[in-house]
Amino acid sequence: MNLSALSPFALAVAALFSSGALAQADIGIVSPAQARQLIEQGEPARRPVVFDTRGGYKDYFRGHLPTAQHLAFDTLRGTDQGVPVQYLPDPLTRLLLTRAGVDRERTHLVYAGGGEAPQDDVLSSTMVAYVLEKFGVKKIGILDGGLLGWVTQGAAPVQDYFGNPPGRLPREGVPGVAASLEDVRGHLAKPGHVLVDARPLNEFRGEDDVWLRKGHIPGALSFHWARLMDRGNTHQFRPFSEVKAELEKAGITPDKNIICYCGTSREGSLVRFYLKHVAGYPQVRLYEGAWKEYVWSENKSLPAELGGEPAGQ
Repeated sequence: MNLSALSPFALAVAALFSSGALAQADIGIVSPAQARQLIEQGEPARRPVVFDTRGGYKDYFRGHLPTAQHLAFDTLRGTDQGVPVQYLPDPLTRLLLTRAGVDRERTHLVYAGGGEAPQDDVLSSTMVAYVLEKFGVKKIGILDGGLLGWVTQGAAPVQDYFGNPPGRLPREGVPGVAASLEDVRGHLAKPGHVLVDARPLNEFRGEDDVWLRKGHIPGALSFHWARLMDRGNTHQFRPFSEVKAELEKAGITPDKNIICYCGTSREGSLVRFYLKHVAGYPQVRLYEGAWKEYVWSENKSLPAELGGEPAGQ
């Protein structure tokens, strides 16, 4: 690559890629300093597409990153055949992403709020990043630390609205990042195959008041998504060097074929994002239908297990 011929924006992106911040097909985590460099140095037509993925629109009104458009994560889901919060049909999703300004030629930065546990809106970031990846977007960065990390680094949020021009989606998506119910059922009990339940332990055990049926998919490992995040800011990803031994002890290793799931696919999207794009595991998919679909399917007859302990603890 001839770096001398690149614009300041392209140089910033190249620096991110060469540093490993956007490894694995240019998808990964981006520090607040790197995000600020991309946003402030970019020419308007070439700077990143920035999405505030928080579900609360008033949070966006209170303050957001410069040039951030609000793309609430739940606009990408709805009830389908009685099952709530299912991903929308592809044509509708394509329309929504194009309207939001998703563009095959640009880098995309996504973020949510930030804060101490049990703050969990980081899950909206990984869910939106997953959808972008599934629809073929190649350059995606999640802001490490979220808006809290941005402010902590001395950068001010803004209140001005921002809207992207209509985007141009990639011609081809990457449907292989998704796993169906049939994939999950064929996955179980096979040597080298692992099913990871990313929900809190009480839900895995069936001690919750949330779900139509209690427990977890038989054979699944319990690995709560928050184990991958900093306790002081659940939007701050723990370095892989800190997590590697914990994952290995849990039996979640890069030689395995892994499917992640949770209640509605948000928690699972974070574990998948971490394993695939932070840890660099080659075979990781997300069961989109999640527990909400599993418990309803086949006239609520699919098996479920109760109890269990966290994997690797």
